[in-house]
Amino acid sequence: MTPDARLAESHRFCGEVARREARNFYHAFRLLPPDRRRAMCALYAFMRHSDDLADDEAPAADKVRALASWRRDLDDALAGKPSTWPGLVALADTVRVAAIPPTLLHEVIDGVEMDLSPRRFADFDELADYCRHVASAVGLCCIHIWGYESEHGRAERLADRCGLALQITNILRDVREDAENGRVYFPADDLARHGVADRDLLAAKTGPALRRLLEDYAARAYGFYDEAAGLVPLVAPVGRPVLLTIVGIYRALLDEIVRRDYDVLAGRTSVPRWRKVAIALRSLPSRYFGPGRRDAGTPRKPDLVS
Repeated sequence: MTPDARLAESHRFCGEVARREARNFYHAFRLLPPDRRRAMCALYAFMRHSDDLADDEAPAADKVRALASWRRDLDDALAGKPSTWPGLVALADTVRVAAIPPTLLHEVIDGVEMDLSPRRFADFDELADYCRHVASAVGLCCIHIWGYESEHGRAERLADRCGLALQITNILRDVREDAENGRVYFPADDLARHGVADRDLLAAKTGPALRRLLEDYAARAYGFYDEAAGLVPLVAPVGRPVLLTIVGIYRALLDEIVRRDYDVLAGRTSVPRWRKVAIALRSLPSRYFGPGRRDAGTPRKPDLVS
């Protein structure tokens, strides 16, 4: 097989993974032109495979070894060496074309490793560090693919805030599921301040103390969403609909949690498909009429990555 054919096959594989697994994100990917859609699918497939290695039923020690091997495979692929996982050729091409710092991909694997064993956070700073590995690092990869103006690190900082907003929304949605798996993401100091015990996270319904904690974190998430809105004009027009769709769907999920009065223990909150489609359609004009049009051509290497 020629190198071009191998690359095309790798991108096809990643596209199939994204169509099958991406759900919320794939609605956004479809708004991109083919080259950047393929790049986003390659990035997503990498993240999905990293998560799958950690979600395997194998003992934790085996998962640690599998992720260590995955790191080596990643580095080999980025160095142009043969790889066994079908999506790595497409990922390496994406990293090269979009000038994605490889350290961001290793941070994603770091985040996956953080979830191998249940862990507790002492305060919000520790939780934010976790969120930066599992969400913000992904967002920084995305803006490289879309194209953006760094403005001396401002775009990167806003992408970080966006990642915090999205991950906190996930935490609010998955309170019961996480607690059943021995994972409590709310920091110890906030649990104590609101008088929330671990058993409250597994109760039949949301009690007053837990509701106060969830209200507190919803307010934090809304604050991060509002701050991250400043990222939109810094992203190339071609990428703005994707950013607005992803953020719009997750903010709608947070709105739904609030509308249900934080009753997250009764069942998993979701956004209807029709609403996701509506959010995606509303985002389209940003490509043509958004503020401060930026270059929509080849993704720019940022002035500063922080």
